[in-house]
Amino acid sequence: MSLQREIIQALGVQPVINAQQEIRRSVDFLKQYLQRYPFLKTLVLGISGGQDSTLAGKLCQQAIAELRTETGNADYQFIAVRLPFGVQADEQDCQDAIAFIQPDRVLSVNIKPAVLASEESLREAGVIMSDFVRGNEKARERMKVQYSIAGMTHGVVVGTDHAAEALTGFFTKYGDGGTDINPLYRLNKRQGKQLLEQLGCPEHLYNKAPTADLEDDRPALPDEAALGVSYTAIDDYLEGKSLDAATSGVIENWYRKTEHKRRPPITVFDDFWKV
Repeated sequence: MSLQREIIQALGVQPVINAQQEIRRSVDFLKQYLQRYPFLKTLVLGISGGQDSTLAGKLCQQAIAELRTETGNADYQFIAVRLPFGVQADEQDCQDAIAFIQPDRVLSVNIKPAVLASEESLREAGVIMSDFVRGNEKARERMKVQYSIAGMTHGVVVGTDHAAEALTGFFTKYGDGGTDINPLYRLNKRQGKQLLEQLGCPEHLYNKAPTADLEDDRPALPDEAALGVSYTAIDDYLEGKSLDAATSGVIENWYRKTEHKRRPPITVFDDFWKV
């Protein structure tokens, strides 16, 4: 089996999807998980104003609304969390996403004081944090906040990881990669757009350039610039299309070197890292 086919199979990507069916699949997945564990009552998700969190948020709200109607239990809630580092440059997009999602509850937690406090503590210990590492610190602080909220509301932390992101390992380990449930897993980037179009999302939210926006020295750095390859190429690869050797090589290199991110902590029984 070729590496491309192996990756496609591992990530569960289909070359063609029915957007309405995939919406239903994700919504039912979220509902079934909550019903399987009756002590769980909330879905918690950070909203950044980008495509992925907008889509995951809309699916969460639909799942919770259906559960309330079907069970008569008003305790079910979707909590959307704003997690800015100070003032976010694209705050209007965040507000537009929230207006589209219409979450039951919106909380806003400014992570900047916590990140700066952590940085100062490290500095006192003689460790000077680079801008890149500070970016990962932001992602982990955001996830810590979401787990605190989930812990106080009998909740599940929802992730936005999708196939294009999983393939490249383009997430912070134990940051945005450390969640309980991922309803977008199996979809590539363009398929996520198809779902948002089906859901009636404002176009500017899914047509904006994707960015993790973690680095202060390179604010709003486009994902594609950081990866050195376009999402169009990544999506084509995931749909089984032929790419030139150089582009395939970049994608497969990301997959190989980020394998540790897609696995639990390495034990003596693991040997993938020796290959």
